[in-house]
Amino acid sequence: MDVGELLSFKPAVAAKRDLEARSSSEEMPRKMPRQKISSGHSRLQERSMESDLDTFFGKARQKGSSNERHTKPSRHQPETVSERMSNVPGVRVAQENSDNNSETAEERQMKLLEMWEEKLQKTGDNVNIEEYDDQKVKKLILSFEKKVFKNQEMRIKFPDNPEKFMDSELDLNDVIVEMKSLATMPEQYHFLVELRSVSSMLTLLNHANTDIAIAVVDLLQELTDVDTLTENEEGAEVLIDALMEEQACALLVQNLERLDESVKEEANGVHNSLAVIENVLELKADLAPTLAQQGLLAWILKRIKAKMPFDANKLYCSEILSILLQDHDETRQQMGDMDGIDILLQQLAAFKKHDPNGSEEVEFMENLFNCLCSSLLFASNRDKFLNGEGLQLMNLMLREKKMSRNSALKVLDHAMSGPEGSSNCSRFVDILGLRTLFPLFMRPPKKNKKVGTSKKDYEEHVVSITASMLHNLKGSQRQRLIAKFSENDYAKVDRLLELHFKYYERVQKFDSRLDVEKARLQNQGDDVDDMDEEFYLRRLEAGLFTLQQTDYIIVDICASGSQQIKQRVLQILNLRGGSVKSIRNVIREYAGNMGDDNNSAETDQQRIMALADKF
Repeated sequence: MDVGELLSFKPAVAAKRDLEARSSSEEMPRKMPRQKISSGHSRLQERSMESDLDTFFGKARQKGSSNERHTKPSRHQPETVSERMSNVPGVRVAQENSDNNSETAEERQMKLLEMWEEKLQKTGDNVNIEEYDDQKVKKLILSFEKKVFKNQEMRIKFPDNPEKFMDSELDLNDVIVEMKSLATMPEQYHFLVELRSVSSMLTLLNHANTDIAIAVVDLLQELTDVDTLTENEEGAEVLIDALMEEQACALLVQNLERLDESVKEEANGVHNSLAVIENVLELKADLAPTLAQQGLLAWILKRIKAKMPFDANKLYCSEILSILLQDHDETRQQMGDMDGIDILLQQLAAFKKHDPNGSEEVEFMENLFNCLCSSLLFASNRDKFLNGEGLQLMNLMLREKKMSRNSALKVLDHAMSGPEGSSNCSRFVDILGLRTLFPLFMRPPKKNKKVGTSKKDYEEHVVSITASMLHNLKGSQRQRLIAKFSENDYAKVDRLLELHFKYYERVQKFDSRLDVEKARLQNQGDDVDDMDEEFYLRRLEAGLFTLQQTDYIIVDICASGSQQIKQRVLQILNLRGGSVKSIRNVIREYAGNMGDDNNSAETDQQRIMALADKF
């Protein structure tokens, strides 16, 4: 029963027009029109009010039982009717329009609500709420199976006569809606699997009537809702495993292929299909490669590439793509094989000279940049990035000074890092990228609130790119880079030392706080030795990474550049109370944590240790 109906109800002693309105309809409508609570009526006597309420209450119960199978239980029931009152539109309108006698109207509302609550407590009647035990759940599922079979039978028997099978189709749609009540009971999901209803639901994704397919997608979205599934991990596991066994993602993709997003209902179906996939990935992230191989990655790339106006579904596709590429090399390799790098570059080219329109398009742009960065973690994709002229696009973005600038810098950082980035480093110098990079090194832009970037982000990426080029460049290109630090009376050396002192102080402060935390954990009996890796990662995040890259640049240019560079470094260290020892310690810690997984890493480690000893 709707609270708006209760509060807009007029008793028998009310105005004549209200009596006529009541007599004109024997059954109360499901939603009453919004009405003003008349301020001209006198207060009703308690006995009369209770009698009228009983009459209304009885009719509402009859109506509720007649519509019971069409009513979906609310997933979040309020504790009392009073709590719901302020959210009912009819109540708000009534309250706003009863200024002349607001006290009378307010008292009447509260009395009606209190009397209704008392009636509920006495009768134990839970309006619009049906308790489902095991037997009722099985009965509902079997009813669903019967309706599915009946609809299939009627469609086969009368394929060219929609009037014959339309009733069965409507019944099927009704029972699909009713099945949503199971979304509040994840502990009952095992019945869906045991009675093979999961298979039946997924079969309906290929139903000739797209409305039925969309209704099933909506049902799956409700059943896989993360908030519900986290309440019962066993039920979640059973359902997700059953969906994967039946190749749910492949069937969802087949349905996506036929949906027309120019139709609002079908566009919502696309959005809900993506929501199902997101729910599955949030519960089991390791399924990403499996979902990508079942056609999801190909469809997402096709949807992002489509020449359609920007909308919520395009944004959602970019979010799902970012999740798929986050942790899995198999998906990244598949991304490269499907020309995904080129597709991302084509989409990002739109933001070369123009900023995104609105916050959602900003989010879309950032998602695409994140997808590109994740893809570049797979070595072979860096060659595709190079051949697709990704370096030139990122360099142009740096020059244009638009919102995309910091993200372009982040992409360059990923493309040029490690031994796999040597080709990109060499090409970057050839396209005169140093002319674009070093102005950002000297004067990083201010914080941009729209895209959430800060000076710290620019400093980290620029320093990391410069260190990568010192690692990877050889011959004349390396000399061109080192010569940059001698220009303008060694201004870039001064900037390097400024960054060293800034981040050295920041790391020292963080280490002090970390020592206090370690002491507290030891007093609690925790073994801090097992947390060394976690502490080191936190130190890197606090500024140690930028400090390590900065100090590596200092020792490398001092060893490879002119003698004047080293003299300038030592001079500034003496003036500001710094020491050569502090830089050596940072470099040795950096080399010690490089790892020795392959010969290349071991060679770099030995080289960096030699630079530290020589400094």
